[in-house]
Amino acid sequence: MEYRKNDIVTLEIVDCGTDGEGIGKADGFTVFVKDAVIGDTVTAKIMKAKKNYGYGRLMEILNASPYRVEPVCPSARQCGGCQLQAVSYEEQKVFKEKKLRGHLERIGGFTNLPMEPLIGMDEPYHYRNKAQFPVGRNKEGKIVTGFYAGRTHAIIENRDCALGIPENKDVLDRVIAHMEKYNIAPYDEVTGKGLVRHIFVRYGFFTGELMVCLIINGQDLPHQRELVEKLCEIPGMTSISLNMNKKRSNVILGDKVKTIWGKEYITDKIGDISYEISPLSFFQVNPKQTWKLYSKALEYADLHGEETVWDLYCGIGTISLFLAQKAKFVRGVEIVPAAIEDAKRNAQINHIENVEFFVGKAEEVLPREYEKNGVYADVIVVDPPRKGCDEMLLKTILKMQPKRVVYVSCDSATLARDLRFLCDNGYELKKVCGVDQFPQTVHVETVVLLSQHRDKSTCLDERGSRQIEMQASRLASLLAQKPDDTIEIDLDLDELDATSAETKATYQEIKDYVLKEFGLKVSNLYISQIKRKCGIEVGENYNLPKTENPKVPQCPKEKEDAIKAALKYFAMI
Repeated sequence: MEYRKNDIVTLEIVDCGTDGEGIGKADGFTVFVKDAVIGDTVTAKIMKAKKNYGYGRLMEILNASPYRVEPVCPSARQCGGCQLQAVSYEEQKVFKEKKLRGHLERIGGFTNLPMEPLIGMDEPYHYRNKAQFPVGRNKEGKIVTGFYAGRTHAIIENRDCALGIPENKDVLDRVIAHMEKYNIAPYDEVTGKGLVRHIFVRYGFFTGELMVCLIINGQDLPHQRELVEKLCEIPGMTSISLNMNKKRSNVILGDKVKTIWGKEYITDKIGDISYEISPLSFFQVNPKQTWKLYSKALEYADLHGEETVWDLYCGIGTISLFLAQKAKFVRGVEIVPAAIEDAKRNAQINHIENVEFFVGKAEEVLPREYEKNGVYADVIVVDPPRKGCDEMLLKTILKMQPKRVVYVSCDSATLARDLRFLCDNGYELKKVCGVDQFPQTVHVETVVLLSQHRDKSTCLDERGSRQIEMQASRLASLLAQKPDDTIEIDLDLDELDATSAETKATYQEIKDYVLKEFGLKVSNLYISQIKRKCGIEVGENYNLPKTENPKVPQCPKEKEDAIKAALKYFAMI
C-alpha cells in the first residue's frame, strides 16, 4: 500500500531512532514518529512521505508502552532539550547502549565488542550545572524566557527546567522582574534591536557557588546596581557579570566579559581537583557523572607513576589534572588561549606541578613536539569535539606509538570512524564503556581503551609507514577541500537509469538516512562516488560541466562512512 502526506496510520512502535523517535511499520512502510515510545500502539499522521518510509506526527496513543512514563516537565514534548523524558530511565540506558553498539558495528565494522555496562545516574534530574536561557517576547508582548522548541528559535516558556538547578527559577524571576520594572527590552533576532539576549547561570555542585551572566546587545545594563542587590539575596551568589555580544548570529557568548559584582569566576570540584570556572570556560555540565567518566578514563590509562601522558583537546585541564595524580608527567593541548590560562591556574591552585600546557591545534602541536623536539607519549588521551579527531592527529598518534590510547567521545558515530582507522593500523579495541552524562536526552558519552597489537611490525617498518600514509589519505577530511579550488556540480542522478541495486533506495532516501543518523548533508555527487567505490553501477551522467578538466570535489571520509552505512542499511552492499 502506498502512503501519502496527511494519511492516518496505526502503528506498533518496535524500535527507536538515534534521535529518540519511535519507529513503526504499516504494510512494510516505515514511519518515524516523534514522542512515540517502543511498545506503544499509536495513530500517526503522515507529514512527509518517501518511497519506503515517512515521518509522522503522533495523534493518539491507543495502547501505552510499559516503558512509557509521565514526563516530569510539562513542557517536555514542546521543548527541544529533552527527547526521552517519556521513556523510563532504565529503558533510556538500554537505548543508549544500543545506539553506541550500533555505531561501532555499522560504521566501525567491529564485532564481538568488549562493552562494559553503561554507567547511569542514581538521580537523573537536576544535574546540569549550567543553563543558557534565551529571552524574548510571546505573542502577547510579555517578556518570556525558557528554551527553544526543537529545530526552531521559538521560545517555550519555562523558568524551572527539570534538568537544571532549583536556583535557576529564582534568578530568572528576578531578572525578568527587573526588565519589566525598568522597561528593558529583550533582544529581537529579526530586527537586531533590544538589549538582553540570554541569561546564563552556572552553579558549583560541590561548593554551592552561583554565577549569573547576562548576555547583552550593548555595553551596560540600566539600573544594574538594583539588579545586583536583588540577585545577591540568593544564597551562594558569587559572581555577576555582563557579556557583550552585538553580533547578529546564533552564537550565544561574545568575547568580552565585565564583572559587575563579586569574583570573575566560581569554583567547583571533580573528585579531589578544584577548578576555577569563568563565564567563557568550558566545564562539563554534569560534574557527578564527569567524575565517573574521568575515573573510567583513568582506569583505562592504567597509570603507575612512570608514564608520560598527552591530553589532547584538554580544555581547562579537567582530564589533565585528573591524570596528573597518577602519571609522571602530563602535557595538555587546547586551541583556546583563555582555556589554557584557566588550565595553568587550575594546576596552581591544586599544587600540581607535573603538567605542561600548549596553546594550539592538537593536530599541529603534537606533530611539532614529536618530530622537532622528540617528545613521546606512553599514553595518549583524546577528548575531541563532535567532529572527532583530525586526520593529521591520528597519523601522528600512529607514528608516536603510545602503549595505550584512551578515547573519550561525545559522538559515537565519529568515534567509530576514528577507531576503525587506528585499529587498521596497529591498535586493538580492548574496552568500551558508555557513560550517561545527559539523562532524558539522546546523547551518550563513551570511553574507549586501545592498546598496541603484540605484533607491531606493520606500524614500525618502512612498508608499514607507507600503509599508514595510504590509509590516512583515505581519511582526507574537509580540510583537503578548498572552496576556491573546486567547482560544485549539481548532478541530477535520480533521473538516470537505475540498476537493480539502486532500486532499493533512491538518492533522496540515502540523503535522508545520512542526515537523520549522522547529522550530515551529502550531495548526489558524493553518493555516486561512494556507490562506484562499492562496486554499484551508476548510470551515465548527462549533466556534465561545461568546462574542461573541472576540479570535482571528492567525498570527505566522514561522509563516505555515513553513506556506506546507509548503503548497508538499504541492503545495497
